[in-house]
This record gives sequence, structure tokens and C-alpha cells, in this order.
Amino acid sequence: MKRESTGDVRCAILTVSDRAHAGTIRDASGPALARIIVEGGLGHVEATAIVPDEEDAIRAQILAWVDAGIELILCTGGTGFAPRDRTPEAVASILDRPAPGLMELARMRCLARTPMTFLSRGVAGLVSSTIVITLPGSPSGACEQLEALLDVLPHAIASARGGEVHK
Repeated sequence: MKRESTGDVRCAILTVSDRAHAGTIRDASGPALARIIVEGGLGHVEATAIVPDEEDAIRAQILAWVDAGIELILCTGGTGFAPRDRTPEAVASILDRPAPGLMELARMRCLARTPMTFLSRGVAGLVSSTIVITLPGSPSGACEQLEALLDVLPHAIASARGGEVHK
């Protein structure tokens, strides 16, 4: 599939992890996602943050980035079955327009590598014109799911910007 050029996309990465926020572990997923964004020619990472698994903290950071004009926000962590995994609920509560097809596509494309992909409760959608995608917390899971979406994200971003998208 031909990719549209969107190398100027303003991106941010939010790592949701109690332990990374407390400094007891190093965030590996955020930097790995940033490499994919840059090396994949999607855009540049303007901001990163680490917050604990707290819905209010997740929502506040996302909304601050939306207000700052970030076009793509990737959240990594908090999408599993653990009791404190609340990222999908936090994000879903602020989405103006859900885009379930993005996560359906990511899970479908990642199935060949691992059936565990279906244990990710990730959600995606738009907050205003910003695309927000929640990804697993493991570096491999987060990267695999982002890579599974790289061919459709340029079109999604162009559409969210209000550009001509019918070809």
C-alpha cells in the first residue's frame, strides 16, 4: 500500500507506568516508539511524559498535548488485565470520536506473531483533531502494534487535519 507523506506530524508519547513514574524501572517502550516514528518518516516527537496508572493523570497529560496542537499521541502501558491497567478507560472517557478499526487492524496484523495481542484492551480515536492510540506496555508489543498501523496512519492524520482524503 502506498504511504502518504506526513513526515511533519507533531507526535507525543505517554508512558503509563507506576514503576517507571517512580523511577524503579527505565521506560523502554517510549524511546522504542519514538525511534519508529522518526525512522518510519511519520514525524517528530515533540514531547514525552511518564505518568502513573491514574486515570486523572492520563487524561490531564493527553488534554494538555491536544491543547498544544499535538497531532498524534501514543500511549504505552496500562492496556492489559492487571487491576491498575486503566489507560483504555481514561482515554475512552475523553474521545470525541472512537476509531475502533485502528486497534482491530493492529491486533489482526499482530496475530501471526502472538495470540497475546488479543489481550491488549487498547483503544484509539480522536480528541478534537488529535489521534490518540493506546498500545501495550511491553516494548515488543507496543512496537509491533505501531508498526502494524504505519501504512494507515498518514491517511488518518491527513484526514484529521481536514485534508482531501478521497482518492
